[in-house]
Amino acid sequence: MMSFLSKNLLLKILLPVANLLPLATAAQQPLSQPLVFAYFKGNSKDGLHLAYSRDGFQWTALKNDSSFLKPAVAQDRLMRDPCILRGPDRRFHMVWTVSWNDKGIGYASSPDLVHWSEQQFIPVMQHEPGARNCWAPEINYDEKAKQYVIYWATTITGRFPQTQAKGESSYNHRIYYTATKDFQTYTPAQLLYEPGFNVIDASIQQDGKRYVMFLKDETLEPTPRKNLRLAYSKYLTGPYTQLSAPSPATTGPKDLRLCAWARTGWCTSTNTACTAMEPYAPGT
Repeated sequence: MMSFLSKNLLLKILLPVANLLPLATAAQQPLSQPLVFAYFKGNSKDGLHLAYSRDGFQWTALKNDSSFLKPAVAQDRLMRDPCILRGPDRRFHMVWTVSWNDKGIGYASSPDLVHWSEQQFIPVMQHEPGARNCWAPEINYDEKAKQYVIYWATTITGRFPQTQAKGESSYNHRIYYTATKDFQTYTPAQLLYEPGFNVIDASIQQDGKRYVMFLKDETLEPTPRKNLRLAYSKYLTGPYTQLSAPSPATTGPKDLRLCAWARTGWCTSTNTACTAMEPYAPGT
């Protein structure tokens, strides 16, 4: 749940993460279509910001770095961690963190990233009396099930006591998910991944016939870890297994596949607010 860009809009791209996935060696070159990146600034109360790039390395803020959409749901009115996916309906679907302490997330859609639908508060963890938060939601489309899958990190008081720490407000997150076909009805929230430690910032990408979950190990005690790891599954909704060894990186992950120029490679950006990072051609 970290701010992605500093005020001078620097985008940090990590050097290759050893032993995780094959990484691109392609030289920097222009893309056939620009990439669009979603992010937030400061406390996120001014809402959604967008930047674009034609090579995946150099980024320029759009609209003079002013907001494209201001938050309008939940008590805190935040728009942290915006994650945007372009669905098969050609609309852009966005989810975001609405609060540090709420039991739901935000949702809105747009045909063009400029004109947005009415914002929706989705009370995904309202049924859990001990739920403390819903952080960093992300959204994927499941082609086989023909539905959208939204997942996030939540701490439920008293759950998973074996990994409960005393520091950092005793957060002890696991990854949960819900699914929808129409953004009107949602399946009850279910546990998506329980790796046996405090985990946040999950991000899933399809890699051929498998799904790869990037995640951050938030273990604080007895020895702090704070590193990135991967898990794998045949299906978007799991089960996820084959947990990788830790990487030396210590920030929230967002897997970034620049398909137009690095079809066989992966890299990981830090401090992200999330976006699908796919080529965007207006009107297509």
